[in-house]
Amino acid sequence: MGPPGSGKGTISKRIAESFGLQYLSSGHYLRESIAANTEAGILVKRYVERGLLVPDNVMTRLMVPRLEQLRNHSWLLDGFPRTLAQAQALNSVCELDLVISLNIPYETLKDRLSDRWIHPASGRVYNMGFNPPQVQGRDDITGEPLIQHEDDKPEALVARLRHYKDVAKPVIDLYKSQGILHSFSGTETDRIWPYISSLLSAKIDTHCGKIGQN
Repeated sequence: MGPPGSGKGTISKRIAESFGLQYLSSGHYLRESIAANTEAGILVKRYVERGLLVPDNVMTRLMVPRLEQLRNHSWLLDGFPRTLAQAQALNSVCELDLVISLNIPYETLKDRLSDRWIHPASGRVYNMGFNPPQVQGRDDITGEPLIQHEDDKPEALVARLRHYKDVAKPVIDLYKSQGILHSFSGTETDRIWPYISSLLSAKIDTHCGKIGQN
């Protein structure tokens, strides 16, 4: 969990690669369902085209069946759950081991998002400060134009972050009450990463020990 620009995607990919977890990004599945023109995808498209947030029941309908298919696998979720209703739906089908929350200062988020450009079709993200495209304004793989979201622009950012905070607080409180929330603060992903990696290494060692004892 983390606000826009907190580095969720970058951290998530590192975790998945380092610890052999299946990486499930809600943004990826939203784009995939739209492209495949599935029943859920048609619903999603209506909201996305109007610039609206996808409702809880649609998000849950999209994500929960995928998780049920992975009962015998270890996975990492990025972008879901975003709301208390989504978190409660998730709790009804599985028991989470841990939740990571990224706390990044507002000024850092503002700087990151103002430099952020996206390839709409794939969701690939570039940052002009530390991860620029090879050709300015073009996606590295397809060569297609990059765009900057209206809500990444500074004037929209305050409202966007306030909305995140309001929606995320009940979810964070829920996971805190379950004793599975771990928060990390900082301005640089590379400095936060070693602490997250250490936490996960310790958790996995403990889990493997329990399996061995059984």
